[in-house]
Amino acid sequence: MGEFDNKEREEVFSKKVRAGKRTYFFDVKATRSGDYYLTLTESKKRLEDGVFVKHKIFLYKEDFEKFAEGLNETVDYIKNHQEVVEKRYEYSENHDGTSKGHSDDFSF
Repeated sequence: MGEFDNKEREEVFSKKVRAGKRTYFFDVKATRSGDYYLTLTESKKRLEDGVFVKHKIFLYKEDFEKFAEGLNETVDYIKNHQEVVEKRYEYSENHDGTSKGHSDDFSF
């Protein structure tokens, strides 16, 4: 198999989600045997040097149900115990990289 075949096989589906100063990528890929798996990637630009830092999680189909249950339970807990804010942070025009009165957390 050539490099093109490998690249084509891996890129099954991709969804990009911009969320404030982070971008999330949900990528469906295929193993050599054709089984699908999911990679979740968080990408965030470091303000001090402009480099994009990425963190990845690989999630295989046999774990989807347990992962979704855990994620849903955790999200429900946060929604039930803390007010959900539509726009939790904004980009700041400051050069020190701080946002307007908010930490690096996220909202749902």
